[in-house]
Amino acid sequence: MASNMEKLNDIALEHIAQYFQALSEPTRLKILHSLQDGERNVSELTELSGCTQANVSKHLSLLAKIGLVKRESRGTSVYYNIADPSIYTLCELVCGQIGSRLADEAPLRAMLLSSLDKFNT
Repeated sequence: MASNMEKLNDIALEHIAQYFQALSEPTRLKILHSLQDGERNVSELTELSGCTQANVSKHLSLLAKIGLVKRESRGTSVYYNIADPSIYTLCELVCGQIGSRLADEAPLRAMLLSSLDKFNT
């Protein structure tokens, strides 16, 4: 049985790469996390992310271009919300995998640090 990736052409694979590239920046992940509880405007996202308004706006523009967030103008404010809620399923999967790997590595890391302490004394 063929996987879904085997059925994709180069154009589709480029779109997938852009999707993952959008998720490769920590600030964009913070923004997506901030939108998990509902829509927010740029000022709220700026405060939550600890970044400048220009930086947040730049990241929101890219996230909108990829189709992860959508924007809605209301008066003088623009509100953003999640366009693709499945992004949180993907993030949970990745976070779980990384958490497991770090937990598995923790005993080895502790043993190495202990060895280094003994070496330095």
